[in-house]
Amino acid sequence: MSKNADGPIGTVAALVRSTFLVNAVYVDSAREYGITQQQGQLLCVLMAQPYGMGELGAMLGLAKSSLTGLVDRSERNGLVRRQPDPDDSRAVRVALTGRGAKLAEEFYTETCRRIEDLTSGFAPAERDMLAALLGRVVTDNKVPAVFMEPDSAH
Repeated sequence: MSKNADGPIGTVAALVRSTFLVNAVYVDSAREYGITQQQGQLLCVLMAQPYGMGELGAMLGLAKSSLTGLVDRSERNGLVRRQPDPDDSRAVRVALTGRGAKLAEEFYTETCRRIEDLTSGFAPAERDMLAALLGRVVTDNKVPAVFMEPDSAH
């Protein structure tokens, strides 16, 4: 596909390829914790607070039926629980169980470590620049906060 596989790559290719790279880290980390990538994403999102099904669907980019299946499987595995929504008696919120919170913390910490390792060859100023530029891409495109900053997770 690329004319020069060893030369510089453009913005589009760099973003797409970095997505595959981060995704692969996420998949490998999830597999080691005995969960799916989507369960790992769900656990990380729920670390911040319980969410309603509609909010979760929007944050994770899942259709209602896919999200219901994901929550059902995670609930059967003792990772999450449905609880009544205090603001809407017809709705439920999804929250981590004690077991789910422990697994989420371990999975999150390890996944952050692995992703951080991707830039281990960068100088601190290069990491800061990368974070600033990617942060602008995320902010400009209104990407929901589906993954907390490592420093704010505790």
